Amino acid sequence: MNLTFIGGTRTVTGSSHILEANNKRVLLDCGMYQGRRKEAFVVNRQMPQRLGLIDALVLGHAHIDHSGNIPSLTKNGFEGPIFCTEATADLCQFMLPDSGHIQEKDVEYVNKKRKRDGKNLFEPLYTLEDAQNALSWFQPQPYNREFQVVDGVRATFHDAGHILGSALTKLTISENGRSVNVGYIVDLGRKNLPILRDPKIIPDLDYIIIESTYGGRFHDEITLAEEKLRQVVQRTVDRGGKVIIPSFALERTQEIVYILNNLWNAGKLPRIPVYVDSPLASNVTSVFRKHIDCFDADAQKLLQHDNDLFGFEKLKYTRDVEESKLINTRDESCIIISASGMCEVGRILHHLKNNIEDSKNSVLIVGFMAQHTLGRKLVDKWPLVKIFGEEYQVNADIIVMNTFSAHADHNDLINYVEQASQRLKGVFLVHGEESASQALAEALIDKGIPGVKIPEVEETIEI
Repeated sequence: MNLTFIGGTRTVTGSSHILEANNKRVLLDCGMYQGRRKEAFVVNRQMPQRLGLIDALVLGHAHIDHSGNIPSLTKNGFEGPIFCTEATADLCQFMLPDSGHIQEKDVEYVNKKRKRDGKNLFEPLYTLEDAQNALSWFQPQPYNREFQVVDGVRATFHDAGHILGSALTKLTISENGRSVNVGYIVDLGRKNLPILRDPKIIPDLDYIIIESTYGGRFHDEITLAEEKLRQVVQRTVDRGGKVIIPSFALERTQEIVYILNNLWNAGKLPRIPVYVDSPLASNVTSVFRKHIDCFDADAQKLLQHDNDLFGFEKLKYTRDVEESKLINTRDESCIIISASGMCEVGRILHHLKNNIEDSKNSVLIVGFMAQHTLGRKLVDKWPLVKIFGEEYQVNADIIVMNTFSAHADHNDLINYVEQASQRLKGVFLVHGEESASQALAEALIDKGIPGVKIPEVEETIEI
């Protein structure tokens, strides 16, 4: 039995790991690497060749850094089952075609200049059609019910508390009379997040593969999120500005809207327009409305008095490009929630371009920003940033709220491993920048956890 760590180790994005047993190869996630554009394109293009023959794919959740390279895999000949939860399958119906559309549009934009310069033209990583074809291989599974992945490998999905449909996966591997339990704990959510149930502790694990995104770092209490958001909005409105929120179309947007809805119902939100300017976020919200079975007790209780937790009087979901452009022609205070969450592509770039130089405005960072992204440059307080190749002075108030993170922090990760540690032989730390993984590794070793390791890229470890 072997584990090979292909992507998402010593970095945050591009999660892809291979489990080998009984001459079968099971892929755990097939994520898109995100970072410097040229480097990311090469890494993502080469991924199917690096993976080789795969018999089945087990997908933890629908975030693009975990699912985004599936169309590349199927485009290159993979015809095996893709196992995930039912909500994840429904989300991927929107997430992957949207990603394919972005690949096409990005290449189309770049090729205009390359054609003028007489250079060879690029091809997209994959197309919208490739993404739609990939969806035919999905085989949704319910939570808490074991299913066969390949001969000798069975899996069970448990609530991860990270995003809608996210799963922690228990893999039971039988080979040559041995049976080993591996927990794939990527990504791990937090207790008391809005909307979702808390993460499930999986007992009796021999090995754990666990994320380390926030190793060495700690979150503010999620219960403070509503008041902090209210304060940012009120301060910005008081000076006549706009609140720009770069947000992942999946989960973070719905969390922000859910909290704004609660503030509105309590009379604590200024009566200003709120725009969710992302067609993908609008589609994803429809999946949330379909899967209320995934909601926690608090959200279920609210539904008894409010039949739409993601809509209120001043909230508008914009799909049309012209509608999106009109938002930036208005001088009134408003809240604009737009994708992409790391400020790399999409409509958020237009909103930042039009608003980032005005000191009345606020840019509220509510999610993790990977290295080399525009979002990370804003977090790091760069005074000048490039948007569409042009420099802009950052005069807007940049506010970072890690309160909203859907990832477990340093203490959460340690607590999870300790609770599942009765028979542990090894813990593999992935999905974290190297410094974060190292901080978590040192803390786990200090706690006496055996076999703690940060795998190298493409390292194979026998279990």
